[in-house]
This record gives sequence, structure tokens and C-alpha cells, in this order.
Amino acid sequence: MSGTSLRAPGKGRNYELFWKTVFFIGLFTTMFGLYWATQQVDYVWRWERIPNYFYYQDEININSDIEGSITSIKEQGNNAIVTVTGENHESEQYEIPASGIRVYEDDTVFVGDTIGVLKEWKPGVILDGLFVTLKVSAIAIVFAIILGLFTGLARISQNPALKLSAITYIELIRGTPLLVQMFIWYFVLGTLVNNMLAKYDISQIPPLWFGIASLAIFAGAYVAEIVRAGIQSVHRGQMEAARSLGMSKYYAMKHIILPQAFRRILPPLAGQFISMIKDSSLLGVIAIRELTKGTREAVSTSLQPFELWFLCALLYLVLTFAFSMFVQYLEKKMVQR
Repeated sequence: MSGTSLRAPGKGRNYELFWKTVFFIGLFTTMFGLYWATQQVDYVWRWERIPNYFYYQDEININSDIEGSITSIKEQGNNAIVTVTGENHESEQYEIPASGIRVYEDDTVFVGDTIGVLKEWKPGVILDGLFVTLKVSAIAIVFAIILGLFTGLARISQNPALKLSAITYIELIRGTPLLVQMFIWYFVLGTLVNNMLAKYDISQIPPLWFGIASLAIFAGAYVAEIVRAGIQSVHRGQMEAARSLGMSKYYAMKHIILPQAFRRILPPLAGQFISMIKDSSLLGVIAIRELTKGTREAVSTSLQPFELWFLCALLYLVLTFAFSMFVQYLEKKMVQR
């Protein structure tokens, strides 16, 4: 029987090699087809401009604050001290990079005239948006896990108040669109809270935190159902056995039930959080410059929709793929224990 299984048709190395070859041929054919389609469009591709949306060198003009003449330019290493002396013998000194000086000695300058240029490297709009997306997603994931865990436990609680509260929250959040919830958080709750804070001269809450709250509460409702299903998937005898050994219900839930449930809910949790990372693209509607809004602003100023939207999609793919790999790493670690 073992010999028969080894000679089973279509399951050897040749079988695997053949279908891998088919996959790569299909992949390269799709990529070539996409490239060919882009060449048929009457569009000038400017991929060389893309790095400027990540990091660029900005020129900052250093202007004169007084009217007068340039009385001296003294070099100090890579910089130079430019002295402007006015009619009343008042003087101002400006430290400017030597390569950025735009005046000479004895030149006459007026208020607002450019004396020199300072060059600084700054993050571009795409990189800024990517950082905001990472920040929002990371914070929202943490709060969603905490909220979902406690709500999931309340959902299966014997306490009617906790159970009904959890059911109400879950059904209310899952039954309404995320975009509508963002509008409510920003335009309704945000306005009310900030107006109350303004009355007491307290700093107002930035829109970013209302966006994080909307994402965390939305994802928390789904996490709660995933947690509930994971806990209920553990056989009831596990709890009964733990209780028969003298463990309290809290101790048994923490050390017996939840570790087993977590192994089972990890894949659906990963899927939920990957969806939440992509859902963060909706935050642009409440004036948060995340990755999608940053890309939209870049497109409106550069008129390069194809390159920038391809880049935006690629960055979301990198984020979600990296998170997926991290979850797979956690799964392997838990299996080894």
C-alpha cells in the first residue's frame, strides 16, 4: 500500500514543477499585458518625480528685516555671517550657508529682500501620509483589541446588563457604515466635545483622535464577535475540568480558555485588522492627511494620477503584507509552544 501511495499519479515533483511554471507564466503574462496597456495610453510617464513625494530638498528664503546695505560677509566654515546695517546704524546679522548667499558686500537691500537661501530636507506628502496611516492603524488596533476582548467576554457573560450592552454595541456598530460613523464622530461628537472644552479654556482634541476612535470602535465590534466565537469554540469540558481542579472562573478563563481561543482567532483577527488598515483611507473625509488623502493632494498638484495611485496601492500592499507575515510568525511561534 505504501508503494502504491508513492506512485500516485500527478502528485510528484514533476506535477509541482509544472503548476509552478504555469503560475509564473501567468504572472509574467499579466505583468506584460499591464505594461503593454500602459504604453497604449496617451500619457507621459514621469516616474523620476516619485522620490520627491517621499523626501525632497526645500529652499527657505532668508529675508532682510531692515532696509540698509550689506556691510560685511564673513565666512565661518560652511556658513557665513551676513551683516545688514541700516540708515540709523542699526544692524542685523544673518547666518546663511556659504553656498546659499545671494548678495554681495555694499549691496543695498530692502525689507523682505532675499539675502540667502537655506536648503532643508523635508518629508514629502506621501511619506507624511504613510506615517499617519501607520500611527492611526497601530493605535486603533491596540484599542480595538482591548475593546473587543472585554466586549466579547461581556457578550457571553451571565450578567444581563453586560450581555445586553455588548449586544447593543455590536449590532449598532456593525449595522451602520464606517463612513457614517466617522462623520458622526467628527462633525457631531467632535464638535460637542471641543465646544465644551473651549468653554473651560482647555485645548481642543485634534481630528486625528476622532478618526482613531471611529476606527477602533468599528473594529472592536467585529473583534468582539471573533473573540466570542473563539471562546465558545473551546469545548465546555475545558472549563468544567479547570473548575473541578479548584480554579476560579477568572483564572481558568485567563490561563486555560483564552490561550486556546487566541490560537483559533488569530487568523480572523489578522483579516479584520488588515481590513482596518485599508479602511483608514476613509479618514481623508474628516481632514486627516493619511496616505490616500496625501496621494490625492499630490495628484491634484502634479497631474500624475497613474504613477501616484499605483504607488499608493503598492504602499498599502506592503503594509498589509508585512502585517500578514507578522501574524504568520506569531502563529508559528504559538504552534511551537
